Amino acid sequence: MSVVEFSVMTFATLFVAIGPVDTAIVFGGLTGGVHRPERFRLAFRAVLIAGSVLLGFALFGVGLLAALHVSLEAFRFAGGVLLLLQGIQLIFGHPAGLSTLTAGERREALEPGDIAIFPLAFPVIAGPAGLTAVVLLMGQASGDLIKSAVVLGSIFVCLMLTYGGMIFTDVLHRILKTTGANVIARLAGVILAGLAAQYIFDAIREARILSG
Repeated sequence: MSVVEFSVMTFATLFVAIGPVDTAIVFGGLTGGVHRPERFRLAFRAVLIAGSVLLGFALFGVGLLAALHVSLEAFRFAGGVLLLLQGIQLIFGHPAGLSTLTAGERREALEPGDIAIFPLAFPVIAGPAGLTAVVLLMGQASGDLIKSAVVLGSIFVCLMLTYGGMIFTDVLHRILKTTGANVIARLAGVILAGLAAQYIFDAIREARILSG
Protein backbone atom coordinates (compact mmCIF):
# COMPACT_ATOMS: atom_id res chain seq x y z
CA MET A 1 0.00 0.00 0.00
CA SER A 2 1.42 3.38 -1.00
CA VAL A 3 1.83 6.22 1.48
CA VAL A 4 -0.98 8.18 -0.20
CA GLU A 5 -3.39 5.24 0.02
CA PHE A 6 -2.37 4.59 3.62
CA SER A 7 -2.88 8.29 4.45
CA VAL A 8 -6.41 8.32 3.03
CA MET A 9 -7.35 5.10 4.82
CA THR A 10 -5.81 6.30 8.09
CA PHE A 11 -7.59 9.65 8.10
CA ALA A 12 -10.93 8.12 7.10
CA THR A 13 -10.69 5.47 9.83
CA LEU A 14 -9.71 7.91 12.57
CA PHE A 15 -12.20 10.57 11.49
CA VAL A 16 -15.08 8.12 11.75
CA ALA A 17 -13.77 6.38 14.90
CA ILE A 18 -13.13 9.62 16.80
CA GLY A 19 -16.20 11.33 15.34
CA PRO A 20 -15.74 15.13 15.51
CA VAL A 21 -19.37 15.79 14.53
CA ASP A 22 -20.77 13.27 17.01
CA THR A 23 -18.55 14.68 19.75
CA ALA A 24 -19.73 18.22 19.02
CA ILE A 25 -23.36 17.12 19.36
CA VAL A 26 -22.71 15.39 22.70
CA PHE A 27 -20.67 18.37 23.91
CA GLY A 28 -23.46 20.78 23.03
CA GLY A 29 -25.97 18.69 24.96
CA LEU A 30 -23.77 18.48 28.06
CA THR A 31 -22.75 22.15 28.15
CA GLY A 32 -25.95 23.89 27.12
CA GLY A 33 -26.05 25.99 30.32
CA VAL A 34 -22.31 26.69 30.53
CA HIS A 35 -20.87 30.11 29.65
CA ARG A 36 -18.79 30.26 26.45
CA PRO A 37 -15.36 30.88 28.10
CA GLU A 38 -15.84 27.86 30.32
CA ARG A 39 -17.03 25.79 27.37
CA PHE A 40 -13.83 26.67 25.51
CA ARG A 41 -11.72 25.60 28.51
CA LEU A 42 -13.65 22.34 28.82
CA ALA A 43 -13.23 21.61 25.12
CA PHE A 44 -9.47 22.29 25.23
CA ARG A 45 -8.90 20.14 28.31
CA ALA A 46 -11.01 17.30 26.92
CA VAL A 47 -9.10 17.28 23.62
CA LEU A 48 -5.74 17.52 25.43
CA ILE A 49 -6.53 14.58 27.72
CA ALA A 50 -8.01 12.48 24.93
CA GLY A 51 -5.02 13.27 22.72
CA SER A 52 -2.63 12.10 25.43
CA VAL A 53 -4.52 8.82 25.76
CA LEU A 54 -4.63 8.26 22.00
CA LEU A 55 -0.93 9.09 21.68
CA GLY A 56 -0.10 6.64 24.45
CA PHE A 57 -2.02 3.86 22.71
CA ALA A 58 -0.41 4.74 19.39
CA LEU A 59 3.14 4.64 20.77
CA PHE A 60 2.87 1.75 23.20
CA GLY A 61 -0.19 -0.25 22.11
CA VAL A 62 1.65 -2.66 19.80
CA GLY A 63 4.35 -3.25 22.43
CA LEU A 64 1.69 -3.93 25.05
CA LEU A 65 0.07 -6.52 22.80
CA ALA A 66 3.45 -8.24 22.40
CA ALA A 67 3.96 -8.25 26.17
CA LEU A 68 0.55 -9.86 26.58
CA HIS A 69 1.39 -12.42 23.86
CA VAL A 70 -1.49 -11.21 21.71
CA SER A 71 -0.61 -11.39 18.02
CA LEU A 72 -1.28 -8.40 15.81
CA GLU A 73 -3.45 -10.63 13.62
CA ALA A 74 -5.65 -11.53 16.59
CA PHE A 75 -5.99 -7.90 17.61
CA ARG A 76 -6.65 -6.89 14.01
CA PHE A 77 -9.52 -9.40 13.88
CA ALA A 78 -10.93 -8.25 17.24
CA GLY A 79 -10.47 -4.61 16.29
CA GLY A 80 -12.16 -5.18 12.94
CA VAL A 81 -15.17 -6.67 14.72
CA LEU A 82 -15.27 -3.72 17.14
CA LEU A 83 -15.08 -1.17 14.33
CA LEU A 84 -17.71 -3.10 12.39
CA LEU A 85 -20.06 -2.80 15.37
CA GLN A 86 -19.32 0.92 15.46
CA GLY A 87 -20.19 1.18 11.77
CA ILE A 88 -23.43 -0.76 12.24
CA GLN A 89 -24.43 1.49 15.15
CA LEU A 90 -23.86 4.56 12.99
CA ILE A 91 -25.75 3.15 10.01
CA PHE A 92 -28.81 2.31 12.10
CA GLY A 93 -29.13 5.74 13.66
CA HIS A 94 -27.01 5.70 16.83
CA PRO A 95 -24.69 8.63 16.01
CA ALA A 96 -22.28 8.17 18.91
CA GLY A 97 -21.85 4.44 18.23
CA LEU A 98 -19.65 2.66 20.75
CA SER A 99 -18.74 6.02 22.26
CA THR A 100 -22.31 6.75 23.26
CA LEU A 101 -23.23 7.33 26.89
CA THR A 102 -25.59 5.08 28.76
CA ALA A 103 -28.48 6.65 30.66
CA GLY A 104 -26.56 6.25 33.92
CA GLU A 105 -23.40 7.80 32.50
CA ARG A 106 -25.36 10.74 31.13
CA ARG A 107 -26.92 11.34 34.57
CA GLU A 108 -23.46 11.30 36.18
CA ALA A 109 -22.11 13.63 33.50
CA LEU A 110 -24.82 16.18 34.32
CA GLU A 111 -23.90 16.16 38.02
CA PRO A 112 -21.53 18.87 39.34
CA GLY A 113 -17.91 18.05 38.52
CA ASP A 114 -15.30 18.12 35.78
CA ILE A 115 -16.73 16.60 32.61
CA ALA A 116 -13.53 17.16 30.60
CA ILE A 117 -12.16 13.78 31.69
CA PHE A 118 -15.44 11.86 31.90
CA PRO A 119 -17.35 11.64 29.69
CA LEU A 120 -15.76 13.99 27.11
CA ALA A 121 -12.16 12.73 26.92
CA PHE A 122 -13.30 9.15 27.52
CA PRO A 123 -15.43 7.59 26.17
CA VAL A 124 -16.69 10.30 23.78
CA ILE A 125 -13.43 11.38 22.07
CA ALA A 126 -10.96 8.63 22.96
CA GLY A 127 -13.53 5.86 22.94
CA PRO A 128 -13.03 2.13 22.35
CA ALA A 129 -13.24 2.50 18.57
CA GLY A 130 -10.69 5.30 18.43
CA LEU A 131 -8.22 3.55 20.74
CA THR A 132 -8.55 0.34 18.76
CA ALA A 133 -8.09 2.18 15.47
CA VAL A 134 -4.81 3.87 16.49
CA VAL A 135 -3.29 0.56 17.60
CA LEU A 136 -4.40 -1.18 14.39
CA LEU A 137 -3.03 1.60 12.21
CA MET A 138 0.30 1.77 14.03
CA GLY A 139 0.56 -1.99 13.70
CA GLN A 140 -0.16 -1.70 9.98
CA ALA A 141 2.57 0.95 9.70
CA SER A 142 4.99 -1.81 10.78
CA GLY A 143 7.67 0.54 12.04
CA ASP A 144 7.73 2.62 8.84
CA LEU A 145 8.59 6.14 10.05
CA ILE A 146 6.62 7.91 7.32
CA LYS A 147 3.48 5.83 7.86
CA SER A 148 3.81 6.14 11.64
CA ALA A 149 4.05 9.92 11.21
CA VAL A 150 0.93 9.79 9.03
CA VAL A 151 -0.98 8.07 11.84
CA LEU A 152 0.19 10.58 14.45
CA GLY A 153 -0.56 13.49 12.11
CA SER A 154 -4.04 12.15 11.38
CA ILE A 155 -4.72 11.87 15.11
CA PHE A 156 -3.71 15.52 15.53
CA VAL A 157 -5.88 16.70 12.62
CA CYS A 158 -8.91 14.75 13.87
CA LEU A 159 -8.46 16.17 17.35
CA MET A 160 -8.25 19.71 15.95
CA LEU A 161 -11.44 19.10 13.95
CA THR A 162 -13.05 17.76 17.13
CA TYR A 163 -12.00 20.87 19.06
CA GLY A 164 -13.36 23.09 16.30
CA GLY A 165 -16.63 21.19 16.29
CA MET A 166 -16.96 21.58 20.05
CA ILE A 167 -16.18 25.30 19.90
CA PHE A 168 -18.68 25.92 17.11
CA THR A 169 -21.23 23.34 18.24
CA ASP A 170 -24.08 25.88 18.07
CA VAL A 171 -23.23 26.85 14.48
CA LEU A 172 -22.80 23.19 13.53
CA HIS A 173 -26.17 22.31 14.99
CA ARG A 174 -27.88 25.17 13.13
CA ILE A 175 -26.32 24.13 9.81
CA LEU A 176 -26.75 20.37 10.02
CA LYS A 177 -29.74 20.03 12.32
CA THR A 178 -30.64 16.51 13.41
CA THR A 179 -31.30 15.19 9.91
CA GLY A 180 -27.98 16.42 8.52
CA ALA A 181 -26.03 14.96 11.42
CA ASN A 182 -27.76 11.61 10.96
CA VAL A 183 -27.01 11.57 7.22
CA ILE A 184 -23.30 12.21 7.90
CA ALA A 185 -23.30 9.53 10.60
CA ARG A 186 -24.83 6.93 8.29
CA LEU A 187 -22.40 7.70 5.46
CA ALA A 188 -19.51 7.46 7.91
CA GLY A 189 -20.90 4.16 9.18
CA VAL A 190 -20.86 2.67 5.68
CA ILE A 191 -17.23 3.71 5.18
CA LEU A 192 -16.19 2.38 8.60
CA ALA A 193 -18.00 -0.93 8.05
CA GLY A 194 -16.09 -1.45 4.80
CA LEU A 195 -12.75 -0.64 6.45
CA ALA A 196 -13.57 -2.93 9.37
CA ALA A 197 -14.42 -5.82 7.05
CA GLN A 198 -11.07 -5.34 5.31
CA TYR A 199 -9.28 -5.54 8.68
CA ILE A 200 -11.06 -8.83 9.40
CA PHE A 201 -10.20 -10.26 5.97
CA ASP A 202 -6.55 -9.19 6.36
CA ALA A 203 -6.34 -10.78 9.81
CA ILE A 204 -7.73 -14.10 8.53
CA ARG A 205 -5.40 -14.08 5.53
CA GLU A 206 -2.28 -13.22 7.53
CA ALA A 207 -3.08 -15.73 10.27
CA ARG A 208 -3.42 -18.43 7.55
CA ILE A 209 -6.18 -20.16 9.54
CA LEU A 210 -7.95 -21.17 6.32
CA SER A 211 -4.84 -22.39 4.51
CA GLY A 212 -4.59 -26.06 3.84
